[in-house]
Amino acid sequence: MLQEELPFVARLIRGQRVASLGTLAKGAPFVSLVAYAVEDDLCGYLLHLSDLSPHTRHLRADRRAALLIAEPETTATADVQTLARITLSGVVDLVAKDTPEYATGRERYLARHPAAAMLFDFTDFNLYRFTADSARYVGGFARAYTLTVDHLRRASSLPDTQPPGESRAGS
Repeated sequence: MLQEELPFVARLIRGQRVASLGTLAKGAPFVSLVAYAVEDDLCGYLLHLSDLSPHTRHLRADRRAALLIAEPETTATADVQTLARITLSGVVDLVAKDTPEYATGRERYLARHPAAAMLFDFTDFNLYRFTADSARYVGGFARAYTLTVDHLRRASSLPDTQPPGESRAGS
C-alpha cells in the first residue's frame, strides 16, 4: 500500500513552495512559514533565511527541525482532514557561500522563487539545507504512513500522480 502512495508524496512536495518550519526555541516549539526549493531526491530542501529571524537563531542553537508541507485548502474542500500533508524531520545546515553547492542551490531556489533574487544580495540572508531523515505522510482518511529516506528517494524517481477519484489542489 505504501508503494502506491509514493507518487502522491512526490506530487505534494513538488507542488508546493511554502512549508511550516518547526524549530526549538530554548526547548519550546516554534513554527514559522518559509519558502523552500526541493532537491531532486526529495531529501534536501533549500531554505533562504534571514539571520534576523527567530527561526534562524533557533537553528543556529539547535540544528533539529521539521518541515510541514500541506496541500492547500480550496473552496471545494469539504473536510480539511482529507488534505494531504507530510511532516519531514531532520537537521538544517548552512550552505557556505564560497562552494559549488551554494551556486547550485541558489540557482535551484531562484528557479522556484524568482522574486527572492534581490534577497541574495542582502548580507543577513543565507542559504540553508534541511536534510530529512524521516517523514510522516497523511494522504487522507486511513492513508497515513511513516517514511524513510529510502521511501523519499524512491518517490523522487516516480512520476507525480493525482490520487484516484479525487480532485486535488493544483490539478
